[in-house]
Amino acid sequence: MSVAAERPKLPFTRPNVLDLAPLYEVLRREAPIAPVTTPAGDPAWLVTRFAEVRDLLGDKRLGRSHPEPERASRITSAAVQEGPSGNHDTEEADHTRMRRLLTPAFSAKRMTMLSDHVQELVDGCVDQLLAEHTAAPDGVVDLHAGLAFPLPVAVICRLLGVPESEHPYFASLSERMANYAIGEEAHRARDEFSAYMTALAETKRTHPGEDVISDLVRAQSTDPDYEYDEMVRLCVGLLFAGHETTVNRIGLGTLFLLTRPDQWRALTADPAGRVNATVEEIMRMGAPGDLGLLRYAHTDVDLAGVTIRRGDAVILSVNSANRDPSVYTAAETFDPDRAEHSHLGFGHGMHFCIGASLARVELRIVFATLARRLPDLRLAKDINELEVRTTLTGGVTELPVTW
Repeated sequence: MSVAAERPKLPFTRPNVLDLAPLYEVLRREAPIAPVTTPAGDPAWLVTRFAEVRDLLGDKRLGRSHPEPERASRITSAAVQEGPSGNHDTEEADHTRMRRLLTPAFSAKRMTMLSDHVQELVDGCVDQLLAEHTAAPDGVVDLHAGLAFPLPVAVICRLLGVPESEHPYFASLSERMANYAIGEEAHRARDEFSAYMTALAETKRTHPGEDVISDLVRAQSTDPDYEYDEMVRLCVGLLFAGHETTVNRIGLGTLFLLTRPDQWRALTADPAGRVNATVEEIMRMGAPGDLGLLRYAHTDVDLAGVTIRRGDAVILSVNSANRDPSVYTAAETFDPDRAEHSHLGFGHGMHFCIGASLARVELRIVFATLARRLPDLRLAKDINELEVRTTLTGGVTELPVTW
């Protein structure tokens, strides 16, 4: 097949930050599992159609580890999801233990506590934006710097138990680790993060709290096989999923709404009644980044007319799957009122995002509060002028708005 034979290189050029590259539509139709070249220059399979992405997300024949890690294809030079992770022989058992360890962090009690905290944080951010708007000569403020970026940082720090005074440093580590344009600096940030989390865990050993690090330290005292390397890997995963992707969704969600004034007016007219459906549509259309989720085949897999060989890299494009016209009516249209509410924005099957409830809490509070307190919000720059972040989750580097 001509499309597949060319082995196109990721990331594909897209028209703007909200629209996907036209090539995804071609691949879904002609080659839903196609050979591509990763940004790091290695071969991989790109999966673009909803059915195959959903099936492979829940397929135990694929995993994050690799049978021969030193020979594995790499996706980028970032220090998060750039290549294989974990122990190939124990991955499934390790994953089960990880979810068991993290379950307390996302209990109903913790979510209620965090919900109140998130509302306080969002109101504080909006208060600051209002003050900046009054002081700015042109009335323009940056919603990315003032809300989309700092809010998820503060929430994930509260969840993990990071002291408030260290939020800026923590945010810097997160940004550097997920950046694929800075080379070795991303891996130095990963080493710093490892040392920082290990030191924080030692502090929690003598002064535990109601947070994830304290939970993990307690688990370590009863499980002699649980090591700091595993704890750091868990924390990196939480940081990436709980912070970076939420930054992306707040920014893209705002852009989807403000470039569709009818949808923004509908939300401002009924924030409480419309916010849930609006957030689900943001989750569908604002999936993180251009690269997708990286997996490796643990055995040969035959699917959609191709054979994925053991050890092959597989990139699952949630972005493309969530815009599959065979699943969604007018799939490229942002429509919170659509009949099809399911999506793969939180994954599927055994890898369904354990923090989905927290992400929904954050996004619902953000968009309901913006609609209620800043109903005249509008973009202050054309969408085509916005710079895209060079992190795995994408999004924008700034979000100039006014009202």
